[in-house]
Amino acid sequence: MMRTIETLKKGQSFDAYFLIHKATQGVTNQGKPYLTLIFKDKSGEIEARFWTPTPQDMTTLKGETIVRAKGDIIEYKNKLQLKVNAIRIANEEDPVKLEHFLENAPIDKDEMMNALMKYVLDIENANLQRITRLLLKKYQTEFIVFPAASSNHHNFVSGLLYHVLCMLKQAEALVAIYPTLNKSLLYSGIILHDMGKVKELSGPVATTYTAEGNLLGHISIMSDEIAQMAREHNIEGEEIMLLRHMILSHHGKLEYGSPKPPMIKEAEILNFIDNIDARIQMMDKHLKRVEPGQFTERIFPLEYRQFYKPTSLD
Repeated sequence: MMRTIETLKKGQSFDAYFLIHKATQGVTNQGKPYLTLIFKDKSGEIEARFWTPTPQDMTTLKGETIVRAKGDIIEYKNKLQLKVNAIRIANEEDPVKLEHFLENAPIDKDEMMNALMKYVLDIENANLQRITRLLLKKYQTEFIVFPAASSNHHNFVSGLLYHVLCMLKQAEALVAIYPTLNKSLLYSGIILHDMGKVKELSGPVATTYTAEGNLLGHISIMSDEIAQMAREHNIEGEEIMLLRHMILSHHGKLEYGSPKPPMIKEAEILNFIDNIDARIQMMDKHLKRVEPGQFTERIFPLEYRQFYKPTSLD
C-alpha cells in the first residue's frame, strides 16, 4: 500500500496513498466534470485524471489532502499518467501521516544553517553582511523550511536553503579560481537571490503561488525588501544598489523574468551558478525515475529535452 510514485510502471494497476499537490476542475467535451490531480510523495509527482467525480469529490478533493486511490497506470503524451477509478480521503485509521509524503533536503536543516552562517561571516563588506544578516533574521523561520520552487527544482522541504548552500559552495570555488570576483557581493547575492520566495510561495506543503507572488514575483519582492531594510537601518553605499542589481538580474534575461540583464561580473556568475544548480537538480530528479539504458521523459524547463541514463557509468 505504501508504494511510491517512482515505482509505478505503465500497464499496471495501482492501489496507493498519495498527497494531492494540486487539484484542477475541468469539463469534458460532453459537458461532464472531471478532476486533474497532481499526486505527490517523497519520490516525486505524477498527474492523475479522475473522470467520474461526484459533486462532493469536486469540493473535497483539493491540495494538502491525503487520499487512497485505485486505478490504472497509462501513458499519455510520452508521460506516465494515472487513471483513477476509485478514490477516498484518508482517515485516522489509515497508516499514513503527512510527513510520509514530504520530500526533504538530503542534509539536515540545522547542519545546513550552520554551514550557511559560516559563509555569512566571510562577507567582508560591512554593509552587505549587515543587510544579509537582517534579512536572514527577519525570514529565518520560512527560509529554513520553504522549497525553492513549486514544481521544477528543489521543490521539497528546505529546498530553498539547500539550493542556496549548493550555490555558495560553487561560488567559493570560483572565487578561489577568479580572485577578481567580489566575494562579499557574490555571497550576499546568492543568499538573498531567492529569499523573496518565502512571500511568493505558500509554503512547503502543496506549494502554490500567493497573490503577492503572482502579482509581483520574488525578484521584485526581494529588491524592495533590500531597499526598505537599508532605509530602516540607515545603510548607505553603492553596494546596496549593486546587491539589488544582483537580485533583479539573476534570471539573466527579460524573457526569463529579470527586469535587467546582468551588468556586473558577480551578477553574471550568480545567473550561471543558479542555472547550474537548478538544472542538475532537475536532471537528477528525472533520471532517478528511469533504468540504465533508458531516456527520461521530455523535461519542459530543459528545452523539452530527454536525457539518457548510461549503462556503463557507475
